[in-house]
Amino acid sequence: MIVAVLMTGTANAQLDSTAVKRKKVGVVLSGGGAKGMAHIGVLKVLEKAGIPVDIVTGTSIGSIVGGLYAIGYNAHSLDSMVRTQDWTYVITDKEDLRKQSLLDRKKQNTYLFNTGLTIGKRDMSAGGLIRGKNLAELFQKLFVGYTDSLDFNKDLKIPFACVATNIMDNSEVVFHSGRLPQAIRASMSIPAAFSPVRIGDMVLVDGGLKNNFPVDVARGMGAEVVIGITLNGKPKTAEDITGTMKIVGQIIDVNCVNKYDENKALSDLWMNVDPHGYSTASFTSEAIDSLVRYGEEEAMRHWDEIIALKKLIGIDDSFRPTIYYPLRPNAMTERQHIVGFTFENMTPQAERFLRNKFHLNKVDSIDAKLEQELTTSMRMDLFYQTAECQLIPQAGGVRVVLSAGERKSLQFHAGVRYDTEEHAAILLGLDIPLKTAIPVETDITLRLGKRVMARGEITIHPRFFTRPTFSYTFHRNDVDVYTYGDLDYNIRYNQSQAEFLPINFDLRHFNLQMGLRWDFLHYRNKLGSEMAKQVTLKNEHFFSYRARMAFNSEDNWNFPTRGTRFNAEYAYLTNNFAQLDVIDAEGNKQGKTAGMSDVCANWRMSFTIGSRFTIQPMLYGRLLFGSVVPAVFGNTIGGEWFGHYVEQQMPFAGVGNLEYVHNQFVAAQLQAQQRIGKSIYVLLRVAAGQHAPKVKELLDYRTMIGAQGAFYYNTMFGPVGATLGYSNHTKKAYFFINLGYEF
Repeated sequence: MIVAVLMTGTANAQLDSTAVKRKKVGVVLSGGGAKGMAHIGVLKVLEKAGIPVDIVTGTSIGSIVGGLYAIGYNAHSLDSMVRTQDWTYVITDKEDLRKQSLLDRKKQNTYLFNTGLTIGKRDMSAGGLIRGKNLAELFQKLFVGYTDSLDFNKDLKIPFACVATNIMDNSEVVFHSGRLPQAIRASMSIPAAFSPVRIGDMVLVDGGLKNNFPVDVARGMGAEVVIGITLNGKPKTAEDITGTMKIVGQIIDVNCVNKYDENKALSDLWMNVDPHGYSTASFTSEAIDSLVRYGEEEAMRHWDEIIALKKLIGIDDSFRPTIYYPLRPNAMTERQHIVGFTFENMTPQAERFLRNKFHLNKVDSIDAKLEQELTTSMRMDLFYQTAECQLIPQAGGVRVVLSAGERKSLQFHAGVRYDTEEHAAILLGLDIPLKTAIPVETDITLRLGKRVMARGEITIHPRFFTRPTFSYTFHRNDVDVYTYGDLDYNIRYNQSQAEFLPINFDLRHFNLQMGLRWDFLHYRNKLGSEMAKQVTLKNEHFFSYRARMAFNSEDNWNFPTRGTRFNAEYAYLTNNFAQLDVIDAEGNKQGKTAGMSDVCANWRMSFTIGSRFTIQPMLYGRLLFGSVVPAVFGNTIGGEWFGHYVEQQMPFAGVGNLEYVHNQFVAAQLQAQQRIGKSIYVLLRVAAGQHAPKVKELLDYRTMIGAQGAFYYNTMFGPVGATLGYSNHTKKAYFFINLGYEF
């Protein structure tokens, strides 16, 4: 079927250029990073004018636009496609949050810096800040049906070629055949930014270093009339070259002038789009919109020349060129019969793992869901840096080729934040996958700041979906406790936690954990009010049975506009697996009683009105039952987040610092979120809460009411902003500044 479509497309291209006696037209698209979106605007005008395209060549971004055009993405299809991509994700190596498990999503929204490292052998996929994993996946999707080795002159709807540079001998490499996504990936590999592509003995980087405007390549392919598009702005001055990215951009620009004048002279019609105000890294939606428009405007300024070009080509106004449409990716919309599996660059253990986990010996068809599950498991369970699933057409169906890149030896994470309460804090993480028959991953985390935390975790990835986990965490806490808005006392204590979770289901939106935890608390000192000092604190330990459930379908971790977040936990706290000690005011044991039951939950939904305004109602609370409630596990409220300073902490609008409340606490909150521009958010929040010693007394106590406003800018370094609040509980205004992700 796919082969037939390809042959039909090629036949149409030949018919278009031979049925009417005319000259072959070549379109040449230069490199320029994000500025290349302007190529799409020029192609729109060429289609509007009725100019046929028989040959396409390009370099870097020109190879991407040109390659897609060559397989059937007309100008309007390209326009729609580039606007629907999240380019800030595509040009990184981050995991797609839509494909990640809940715990992995949390990790990605905690750390500022994430990178995979390979130790013990050379990493052949390294060599740049970005490995290009997400670009490779995008190319596999966009070039569906054209991912096998092809002759670009015969097997595409429009003959195509792209240029790369072999840094082994500084030679120009022109791709006329091979794997189309791989060729384009090589052509756009900006040195140091993207890892090079290795083919045989060649190490390939951006073709702009040798031929950024390959008109000569188009002429060599038989183009008799050439339309060339470049993307050069006004010459820069020394004052313009400020900052690292501008310096790198200038180095690239001055090294991309090879053959420029000669190729410009070989063009019959040359158009240069001035991308004023935008750079090679301008991939925002606003930039794409402007750059496409710049391309259209530049082409319209040459409208008379474009129309006059028809005479040179040998056509008139009655001529109608063929407008192609992209091959619909059947593999993405319907199931296809599998004729076999091929595993590339995988260990026998990894192959057995995938066959057993997904029952591949019994699977006879594949769809987009299974395709994605396979590649996700290869990265998440088997720890491969990159994973690729190709569907190769064969008689009777498709062959599924699962290709793996280098295997991760470890993953390093780093995060940093600042706030007016704790000041600076640093979070470091190390994920170490163990290459065993059953995959095992170790996770080491270290937090440095006023509160110190060290955590070690071992997670087993068996072939079924639960992932048993063992963990040990050490907290060195330094906590200020307030009473009605005034600092009451400071308590310093060490807390050790060891937890075993035999049940640990970690799915895309859902996480369920059940197990046993041991806590040991060593109290160092308490400073503050005389009443606080009178309470004797002795070292103590607890055993608790715990069940936790989390669900999160929100579209954004920090500023959601749709989706639901729900968390619930039940814990039964004891000293000896069954009961709790009764302790008097002097810290002496007075007997035993039943354990403490801890029930807590929070639920939030987001409703968007228009495109920028979101309403978020939330209900939450924590109920403690039992005749003994250890003070260290008592209810606390305050701050911006759940569990920020201590695990039982609950936020409350208008209360900025940590305050103890009664054992029964319930609250409701309503937040209004207004987005300004792309990344600025104004938040208004009101909350009401009830707390009492017993559930039946909740309505007997005064209602707590609080309100706050916040202004935040969502940056690549995390949310940056400030909050101002007031409540009738503290009767004081508080001001809080936050810089970075919460941890």
